Amino acid sequence: MASIKEIRTHIKSVEQTLKITNAMYLISSSNLRKARKQLNDVEPYFQKIESTISDILHHSPEINHRFFDKRPGIPPERRKVGYIVITGDKGLAGAYNHNILKLAEHKMDKTPNSSLFVVGQVGRSYFQEHGIPIDVEFLYTAQNPTVSRARDMGELVMDLYLEGELDEVYILFTKMVTSFQMEPTVHKLLPLDPDVFPEKEVNKSTYNRDVAYVPSVKAVMDRLVPGYIKGDIFGALVESYCSEQNARMTAMKSSSDNARSMLQSLNLSYNRARQAAITQEITEVVGGAQAAL
Repeated sequence: MASIKEIRTHIKSVEQTLKITNAMYLISSSNLRKARKQLNDVEPYFQKIESTISDILHHSPEINHRFFDKRPGIPPERRKVGYIVITGDKGLAGAYNHNILKLAEHKMDKTPNSSLFVVGQVGRSYFQEHGIPIDVEFLYTAQNPTVSRARDMGELVMDLYLEGELDEVYILFTKMVTSFQMEPTVHKLLPLDPDVFPEKEVNKSTYNRDVAYVPSVKAVMDRLVPGYIKGDIFGALVESYCSEQNARMTAMKSSSDNARSMLQSLNLSYNRARQAAITQEITEVVGGAQAAL
């Protein structure tokens, strides 16, 4: 049996760990609410852009826009594909980083001509350690995603796509389906597919009009599509950030529960050791008194 001093030292160590894990749980909970509110505040704007693009596509089905160019003349083995991989900046979040990194490796293994764009320190460290070249590192952190960061990322990949440096662009992120289910997801950014813009159901009696786009349909799409891409990227950043915080909350709650359980066991062992020591001291005193008689 461990000594009383050893048990007391162990108890203090577990108590300090419990304070840390509990604080991290509370911080992650606060960050999760903040990120969700941020997404909810800007979501109507991006939804309006999406509905407007859908409206244009279904009123101008003959449109041939550069962001919808699937480049059918390029065979699959020669297509240049870009992958934006979103990871966290730190661990202690269960399998959050591991799952998305494994998905990224799987997709890149199947793509001969792939380019890697990485968000998050964990992803950068992982790919560097495994000798996988990173084409672009978004050096700002994965924490606190903002619309301006999404715009910078979107402008970069759109320029590469329009210049012919990339034929397809995908973003890999973790989607929080529920509080208990997080799903690594692959979402196609470019080229856009008209099928992902379903026609909205409208009241025929009130929606009977001719639509004119000024100065032209192409000019309007040139302004709308970058906003849509930016919204897609921002949504992925926030989803990943929320998933990371939720995974960390789960991991820290489990750690805190384990620490509390360990404290109960240690306190029980401490009380038993102290009781044994007191019993031994009483026995020694009684034995000494009887020997003196």
